[in-house]
Amino acid sequence: MLDLITHSAGHVVAMKAGGVVTASELQRAIDAIEAAKQNHPLVSMVVEIDNLRWMTLGALLKDVGYGLTQLGDLKRYHRVAVVTDQAWLKHVAQLEERLFRALEIQTFAKRDHAAAMAWAAELPRGAHESPEEDGYHGA
Repeated sequence: MLDLITHSAGHVVAMKAGGVVTASELQRAIDAIEAAKQNHPLVSMVVEIDNLRWMTLGALLKDVGYGLTQLGDLKRYHRVAVVTDQAWLKHVAQLEERLFRALEIQTFAKRDHAAAMAWAAELPRGAHESPEEDGYHGA
């Protein structure tokens, strides 16, 4: 199961995964990421993972294929918050952060879900869509 979660920041794609993830569920997440990329210069993600067992073969192939297409576009991604209490997933997230240095990846315990959502919404100075959000208030 992979469901999209509503987030107040338009540049953040939030989702919850658990059990078995199918190719069609993963495609919905990919579509949401691509829509966010169309409307925002930087995209962040929140991925809450709870009792994830596996991905179907179709989902795994789609995930790897999409991931490979994004390697040349990593500058469009800002942050990934991984929300989980599963220790092995925290180790995977740390490894991914070392491999993909262009991304900030941070893990959060499930009890810190709100902090993860807030962290993912933060943008670097100069990346906000309006000058006021970057601290500019006129001359």
